[in-house]
Amino acid sequence: MGISLLDNSLHVEVYFEKNDADLEDNICLCITETCPEDEKLFRAQKTHIFLTVKEAGTLAQALVDAIDSSKEG
Repeated sequence: MGISLLDNSLHVEVYFEKNDADLEDNICLCITETCPEDEKLFRAQKTHIFLTVKEAGTLAQALVDAIDSSKEG
């Protein structure tokens, strides 16, 4: 699953890394930036952050909670 953010200069993909199925942190959050160097949020053009299932669930729930709070006003 991938989404583009910040005027399409930041692309975020989230996926299960099958090659790391035996590892606890096998959920990959891959962030790719396509913007000028002085606008980058990360040092590298592509950054991989590997999460455990629990961490990924906590992140997902935090996003849902923020969405719900935003809807409330």
